[in-house]
Amino acid sequence: MTPRPRKPTDEPAVEKTEQAEKTPKPRRSAKTAKATTSTAKKAKTAQTTKTAKTAKTAKTAKTAKTSAGVQGAQGTKSAAKRAGTGKKAAAKVPGGRGGAVVGPQAGPSQAGPPPSSGAVPATRAPSRPVTESPVPEEDRARLLSGTHHDPHGVLGAHAVPGGTAFRALRPYAGAVTVVADDLRVELRDDGDGFFSAVVPLRSVPEDYRLRITYEETELEIQDTYSFLPSLGELDLHLIGEGRHEQLWDALGARPMIHQGATGTRFTVWAPNARGVRVVGGFNYWDGTGFPMRSLGGSGVWELFVPSVGEGELYKFAITRPDGSTTLRADPLARRTETPPANSSIVHESHHEWHDEEWLAHRADRPVHEAPFSVYEVHLGSWRPGLTYRQLAEQLPAYVSELGFTHVELMPVAEHPFGGSWGYQVTGFYAPTARLGTPDDFKFLVDALHRAGIGVLMDWVPAHFPRDDWALAEFDGRPLYEHEDPARSAHPDWGTLEFDYGRKEVRNFLVANATYWCEEFHIDGLRVDAVASMLYLDYSREHGEWTPNAHGGRENLDAVAFLQEMNATVYRRCPGVVTIAEESTAWDGVTRATHHEGPGTPESPARGGLGFGLKWNMGWMHDSLGYAAKEPVHRKHHHNEMTFSMVYAYSENYVLPISHDEVVHGKRSLVSKMPGDWWQQRATQRAYLGFMWAHPGKQLLFMGQEFAQGAEWSESHGPDWWLLDPAYGAEADHRGVRDLVRELNTVYRREGALWQRDTDPGGFAWVEGDAAEDNVFAFLRFPAEGGDGTPLLAVSHFSPVVRHGYRLGVPDEFGAWQEVLNTDEARFGGGDVTNPDPVKPEPVASHGRPASLRLTLPPLATVWLRPA
Repeated sequence: MTPRPRKPTDEPAVEKTEQAEKTPKPRRSAKTAKATTSTAKKAKTAQTTKTAKTAKTAKTAKTAKTSAGVQGAQGTKSAAKRAGTGKKAAAKVPGGRGGAVVGPQAGPSQAGPPPSSGAVPATRAPSRPVTESPVPEEDRARLLSGTHHDPHGVLGAHAVPGGTAFRALRPYAGAVTVVADDLRVELRDDGDGFFSAVVPLRSVPEDYRLRITYEETELEIQDTYSFLPSLGELDLHLIGEGRHEQLWDALGARPMIHQGATGTRFTVWAPNARGVRVVGGFNYWDGTGFPMRSLGGSGVWELFVPSVGEGELYKFAITRPDGSTTLRADPLARRTETPPANSSIVHESHHEWHDEEWLAHRADRPVHEAPFSVYEVHLGSWRPGLTYRQLAEQLPAYVSELGFTHVELMPVAEHPFGGSWGYQVTGFYAPTARLGTPDDFKFLVDALHRAGIGVLMDWVPAHFPRDDWALAEFDGRPLYEHEDPARSAHPDWGTLEFDYGRKEVRNFLVANATYWCEEFHIDGLRVDAVASMLYLDYSREHGEWTPNAHGGRENLDAVAFLQEMNATVYRRCPGVVTIAEESTAWDGVTRATHHEGPGTPESPARGGLGFGLKWNMGWMHDSLGYAAKEPVHRKHHHNEMTFSMVYAYSENYVLPISHDEVVHGKRSLVSKMPGDWWQQRATQRAYLGFMWAHPGKQLLFMGQEFAQGAEWSESHGPDWWLLDPAYGAEADHRGVRDLVRELNTVYRREGALWQRDTDPGGFAWVEGDAAEDNVFAFLRFPAEGGDGTPLLAVSHFSPVVRHGYRLGVPDEFGAWQEVLNTDEARFGGGDVTNPDPVKPEPVASHGRPASLRLTLPPLATVWLRPA
């Protein structure tokens, strides 16, 4: 039985999605609109069945022509709407080698600029005798149902006994003619959009085209099914091995020239799919005529579509193992629509980089031996409403003026829900379209580099959301997530965890890490939620998890993935740093992957994870807990400020005051501090002075640099109005910001504060037990071979002035000069300072032969160096 031909009013053979409903209608000329109305009326009387035999009659041929709906520019309005057409999917004229319009308006099969050669004369008369060559019934049914693995083996041109068989699948077309040099052969209409003929040719023409006739329109294009695979054997081998380090060059949508034709190669990994078709604006979201081929046992599907270029919307229509169909965004899409729309967009970068000098010197000094102070930014709310390019005009200047060495961007990869702040990613290879294009984001990174500022980016390989157009059960079965529901379901966030044991999934993530560093010149990746990846029992109760092969709770697959990711990034991208947000005492987070630790042979900790730096969550929790106490109670919590030095050199640390500490009821940094407004600001200034002097690198979230009182919200960002001179308390907030600038200035100048952050010899306590006085004093020493100048840091967390406070110091220096005091009047303090050089007295103290007598301001930190 011949399947019923689809009418223009039929529903698309895919699940309805929110995107398909929201995609705008195609633009149509008045003439086309008139033709559409006429076509819709004629379609009501069209025959419901067309066979190869009845297609020969003039009456049936006319019926087929008047039924040419959605795929022609004359398609009905309702069918176009249900198929998900958009303004970008309006009928376009293929150019170059792609095609030429013959009639008054182009059809939608492939898109591109108008040709310069003009229209091609139309002819229907076959120049040579032809015979029938219909598509076999089994292939026909599989092509129509979207379950064919090798459409190129059926469609296109093939040598057969008696000549060359031409077969095409062009739904809604009235006629299809093969054109090559002097050859003009009209294919026979076999029904259901199939056209075929055998032409007595000795060989397949090297460069033939299809002239497709729609209602009042004829389009001449290259045959999509005349091309060899556009993905090489080496690519397929590396994908199969899970070792393709530039996966983004192999999968996704890639504009290219293939066999002399300009178009786009579409490739997707979907090993469980029964069939895959590409749909988009170029085919009015009907993929019937665009089935992809399966490339061996790789699980990769491929189709080169001539004349489709950058800017086109697309998705993959995947036939799942149960026979149902789902529309999916491209996991390797390099550009997406602006949420809530979620189609992928064909993209080709045109950005020209100008940061050669920055990249040339990025690896001159190891990060852990260099100044490293970070300003954390949520781009969407830093200055709400600004695009990437507008941010490039303001952010580099602001960060430079404050003296930070780096910015850290909260996740910029595409995500559907803005309230997730980017931590639930659906487009791992695409910067969010909310702020502009991928090239616009490159422009921002370029501007920061040219201003001498490094760019770090939050990267989220721990989990992904369950949106049914994204990665979840991508091809009908668990693919990117673990097949065991207990392993795949994240207990805290309602998301899915990656299957790190699957080599293709690991490859997807490892390549993604290098992609951001190589394509966008990112200088560092801060990896989110590492603890949730490392432990099988993370947020799970007894009985909700299964031990590893050794009976432990470590996720050995995740460990192997993190080690591979770090080793690959450091090998491919010199000067880049990876940073772990890891909240436990896992051994060897920043130890090299090839260095064994003290673990047992069964322990995954024998090899380090390979990160460059680790967030010191313990220091953050303890120090904030101390600072939040009333001064009278701080003596009972003195060890919370000193305990960090017990483990300070177990890893290479960053001291983070991040976005997580100023949201969800935790209050802003200044609001955590006790006392009145003056004491709150004074305590914050003292705390920042202690933080900048403590071994480790610094990170401060936006808004905290000027003592914003309100918690952060992604809906409105920092309260910049606090810095408006017209505001009465503007000086209070500006004073804190001036202090942050001064901290960074002195910090970068004083090598003792950063050269030996990971060397225990670079630190020595002077006074760590003065709990009754709320005083902490320590020395920082520079690297050997420098000027040998140490720095003395004294933090005083009592609201009283202490005169003549004695502290032991090295006796080889004749005097010490105050280089920073958080109580200075210019910072909003009481201006209790040590203005003159202080000479050591030959009085032993704190185990040293000499000592200083200092005036300690209330709630302040003082830095001194030899005069």
